[in-house]
Amino acid sequence: VMVSRSAGDGATITITGQIAGQGVYPIERPTRRLTAMLARAGGVSVEPDVAQVKVIRGSKVGTVWFQDLYENPKYDIPLRDGDRILVEADPRSFTALGATGGQSVIPFETRNLSALEAIAQVGGLQTNAADPKGVFVLRNEPEGIAKQVLGRDDLSGAQRLVYVLDLTQPNGLFLARDFLIRDEDTLYVTEAPFVQWQKTLGAITGTASSANSLNNLAN
Repeated sequence: VMVSRSAGDGATITITGQIAGQGVYPIERPTRRLTAMLARAGGVSVEPDVAQVKVIRGSKVGTVWFQDLYENPKYDIPLRDGDRILVEADPRSFTALGATGGQSVIPFETRNLSALEAIAQVGGLQTNAADPKGVFVLRNEPEGIAKQVLGRDDLSGAQRLVYVLDLTQPNGLFLARDFLIRDEDTLYVTEAPFVQWQKTLGAITGTASSANSLNNLAN
């Protein structure tokens, strides 16, 4: 009996997403762990601080921050045949409205985004319009957190909460720096009272001017 060994398909993994080299890669001794395979594929093509790595193995899915792979060795898992790796930027975002430098949906630029950083990210407060006493963060809080915040036991389900930040207080900027923005939060900055007065006055004077113009035409 003669036994021979023929070449066959070895163990491979698939890497896609925001990475320098997408494709199918063989699992070899130098690349049997996740970080080594990512390096073989050229590394991530987005900022490492907001890069997420998703490993799909059969019906199981696991996600880890790219930086955590190097800060915590337990996340650097050994790869198996058929694993699929997806690299993507942080999908979280928040909405900025009101008297800010820009009103739109803003993606997270860092893993932990504070309210102060979120304000700076949209261009800050409008100098001639914003009220620094009226910075609101609108959020849907889970039932457990809502009960702790409100000190109530009669709540059921997620609750809509509004957090108010007064930047004119001595510790206002520190509180804004420590208050973390979450995914799908809405940051709303109200207008200063004098701006509302100017709008009202402008509406009155505009109406009076229009009436005078019509009166002049009638004469």
